[in-house]
Amino acid sequence: MLRLSSSISNSFQETTGPIMSNMTPSELLAKGAAELHIPHNESQLRLFMAYAHELARWNERFNLTSITDECDIVVKHFLDSLAIFSVVDIPLGCSTVDIGAGAGFPGVPIKIVRPDILLTLVESSQKKAGFLTHLVGQLELPNVVVVAERAEDFGRIKENRGHFCCAVSRAVADLAVLAEYALPLVKEGGRFVSYKAKGAPEEVERASGAINLLGGCVEEIAKVVVPFLNAERYLISIKKVAQSPQAYPRKAGTPAKKPLV
Repeated sequence: MLRLSSSISNSFQETTGPIMSNMTPSELLAKGAAELHIPHNESQLRLFMAYAHELARWNERFNLTSITDECDIVVKHFLDSLAIFSVVDIPLGCSTVDIGAGAGFPGVPIKIVRPDILLTLVESSQKKAGFLTHLVGQLELPNVVVVAERAEDFGRIKENRGHFCCAVSRAVADLAVLAEYALPLVKEGGRFVSYKAKGAPEEVERASGAINLLGGCVEEIAKVVVPFLNAERYLISIKKVAQSPQAYPRKAGTPAKKPLV
């Protein structure tokens, strides 16, 4: 049954503005993770700071992100990615795929906090996939695979279909398009979690036909508050309840040009 819920950090109003400016990126991350009730240790904080450093360094040569300030990276990338833990319980050892991983969000932050998961990062941009490969090696993250391939092509490979217990995506695309990329990859009983901004409930309504066609069922539209981020954010949790038809995903480029309705 669909639930529309709200996951609110009680001290959100008190932790914006001046307090943020008086904190180091590491302190900001530690406080934000605590507000999200995410267990973490000093080793994980160091990995996040190394991640921020590598992202800023590579961004000087490649346009990986428009967000370059380390505190902004912590809030708008790291904490935003970690908000999933306030909504979804990811099983131990879960095989997880990040569709359109870009510079690694949300997949790599999830992996740092949950090193037990088996992570696959799918990214069509060669330069971004190159950064991800470098990053995974630099941070010495185990059980991470980087795939430089379009999501449609990856989803048409037999071995990948119904293989993952969880798919995530923070990519900027319509939910119907993302569902066509992600749901064929998820095993029955698994979940696809999409990160969305303002207007998410209406987007879910528009994509409902596509989601049902692909074997999904919207479980929850969770409005989340990311610590220090004054923006409307949603996590859409879609459960895989039936096999996706073999015809999907369609050939590369078609889902975006002709979204399912």
